[in-house]
Amino acid sequence: MKTKITAAVLFLIGFTSVNAQKYDIKTAKTYAEISAKTDGKWEGRKYIGGTAFKNVDRLKLAPEHTDHSFDIRYEGPGWENNRIGYRLYLDWRNAIDIFGKKTSAMILPVVGQDNFDSYHEMSDWGADILKAGKGIGIGSVDRYLNNEKLHFHEVDSTIAAVVNKDKESGVKVNYYGWKTASDKIDFTSILTIKPDQLYTKHTIQASKEIKGICTGIVKQKNTELLKKESKNKKWAYLATYGTQSLVPDKLGMAIFYQVNTIENIADTDLDYLLVFKPTTKATVFYLLGAWEQEKNGIKSQEEFVKYLDTQLEVLYKKGKM
Repeated sequence: MKTKITAAVLFLIGFTSVNAQKYDIKTAKTYAEISAKTDGKWEGRKYIGGTAFKNVDRLKLAPEHTDHSFDIRYEGPGWENNRIGYRLYLDWRNAIDIFGKKTSAMILPVVGQDNFDSYHEMSDWGADILKAGKGIGIGSVDRYLNNEKLHFHEVDSTIAAVVNKDKESGVKVNYYGWKTASDKIDFTSILTIKPDQLYTKHTIQASKEIKGICTGIVKQKNTELLKKESKNKKWAYLATYGTQSLVPDKLGMAIFYQVNTIENIADTDLDYLLVFKPTTKATVFYLLGAWEQEKNGIKSQEEFVKYLDTQLEVLYKKGKM
């Protein structure tokens, strides 16, 4: 499947922007979008018909929506820069997936346009390269309680918004009335990507202190687990590297986190999980993927560890990336 990347000018209103502005995707180094069908109809949990996907600045999830409902292009919001792309499954799975890119151009506007899940096939721009399955993907959020992941099965309403600015793009998701076990909370997730870097900054916040809010990395075969703390013990990374992409070829995944925000690290059948301490304060961590087929990409575990150590040194010195 060959896909031609076309230029488009989109008019987007950001959730952190004061004024709307024209955004030229042809020259952009970052981009975020959410694209849905609006002129079809629901038949049970499937969205039938509709002429085309339409980009919107803000989307309230339909009560009928679940995985593979076909109402949202590539199943949720996406964000990218000139090196890598990501998407969030905006349903009960709430997992983050990776689009491996062979080009520095913005590719999300063409992803899934010719066929709903065509992005699983390698094309000129790249492909979906991570199998999340029932796992957490890379750096998304779940709840881990009594050795069980509780997911986002019960949420009163979910609203996603996108922002595109000169030097960053991102996605904000508000979950209202997320019910797990005996708790019901509101939860906010903000994902921000800047040019030239592999990582996404993830800022999360809960309306109530509850145990078990977690992030992590999905387990794949043929990988090595990597861990390291900064010199001042304030930051650390949890990472995996190996032949773990869908291609299959080499892929590294990592999360940089603040040590004092973590209650424990859980090694489960599906994931390596970082379980946060209960808090209502905003918590920041960074997630990333590093694919060997990226232009000038990281092609060995030694290169990946060197890259991770360099970023950890930045966090040690500055406290942020």
